[in-house]
Amino acid sequence: MEIEVRLFATLKDRAGSGRIRVALPADSTTVAKLLDAVAADYPALAPALPSTLVSVNRSFAGHETPVSAADEVALFPPVSGGASDMAGLFLTHFALTEEPFDIEAIHARLSGPEIGAIVSFTGFVRGRTRREGLPTETLQLDYEAYESMAMEKMAQIADEIRSRWPEVRGVALVQRLGRVGVGEHTTFVACAGAHRDVGIFEAARYGIDRLKEIVPVWKKEIGADRSVWVEGHYRPTIADNLNEDGEG
Repeated sequence: MEIEVRLFATLKDRAGSGRIRVALPADSTTVAKLLDAVAADYPALAPALPSTLVSVNRSFAGHETPVSAADEVALFPPVSGGASDMAGLFLTHFALTEEPFDIEAIHARLSGPEIGAIVSFTGFVRGRTRREGLPTETLQLDYEAYESMAMEKMAQIADEIRSRWPEVRGVALVQRLGRVGVGEHTTFVACAGAHRDVGIFEAARYGIDRLKEIVPVWKKEIGADRSVWVEGHYRPTIADNLNEDGEG
C-alpha cells in the first residue's frame, strides 16, 4: 500500500515538499516501519528522523502505532515550543491567524456575568534573541502550523486546564501564523474565573507552557544574513493525547 505523509518545518525544507509518499506492505505496518521506509526513500530526511515526531489522525503516535493507507499521517520536529459550552459555563476561544489579534475582543469572548477576573499572557517578537545558533538580530519570524491538529490540541489544553482548575470558567489560545515583525504579538493565552484566587494565574502559565509543548507550531527566525528554524526540546508521546476522562 502507499501512504501519503505530511511534512512540516525543517522536514518540509529537507524534502523540498510538504507531502511525500512511501510504499509499505499492506499487513502489519507500524510507525517504525514507516520511518524506515521514509529514511530509505528520502535520504535527505534520514538525519532528522531520530528526533522526529509522528502523528496518526492528529494524535501523537509511538513506534508500534499501526498505520494504514486511510490514516492522516504527519512528521514534524518538536514544536516551538471556536467557542463551546461544556457542561455549564466554560467559554473557549481558539484561533490560528495571519492577522494581528485584538486582545480586547478576545477578552470580550471570555466575559460574562460569572467572570470577575481574566489573566492573560501575550508573546511578542524580539529583535535581539542572543541564543546560540540563531541570527544575532531578528528581522521577523515566520510561523507554520499543522493547523487541523493544532486546533485539536488547543481544545485539549483547555480540557486539561478545566480538569486541573475546575473553577476556571474560560480559556483562550491564539497563535499567529505567517510573517510576524519585531514588536508584533505572536501568542496569546488567557484564563477567566470568578476572581483572581481560583487558579487563573496558574492556569494561564500552564496554558502557554503546554501550548509550547504539544501544539504543532514552528517558527523560523529570519535575520539579515540567515534564517533558522527553531525547534523545542520537549518530545510529546502517546501519553500527551487526551484520554477518555478528559485528561492528558
